[in-house]
Amino acid sequence: MAFLVIVIVVAFAFYVFYRVQNVRSRRPMEKKWLSAKSSMALGLFVGVFGINTLFVQQTTVSYIVAAVFILFGFASMIAGYKMYKYYLPFAQKEADELDNDR
Repeated sequence: MAFLVIVIVVAFAFYVFYRVQNVRSRRPMEKKWLSAKSSMALGLFVGVFGINTLFVQQTTVSYIVAAVFILFGFASMIAGYKMYKYYLPFAQKEADELDNDR
């Protein structure tokens, strides 16, 4: 269980880190790319939290809540990964254009 707690804390820390970077960024494609990364981190946080709930409480309600958390969490991770792959070339191009302008 301690491993799951560590993963939960690290995933939440990455979520906060990428959210702060997203707010500080001025480039539009980089903002979307960072948003995708934070979506993946939040999805991992929610999914692993659901898995941890399965081990901590063994009631019918907790099983249902855990299943919902796991489904939404890992669906968010998959959607975030697709967004990440989509926006990565645009963010790289945007960064290259900025470097060429300097």
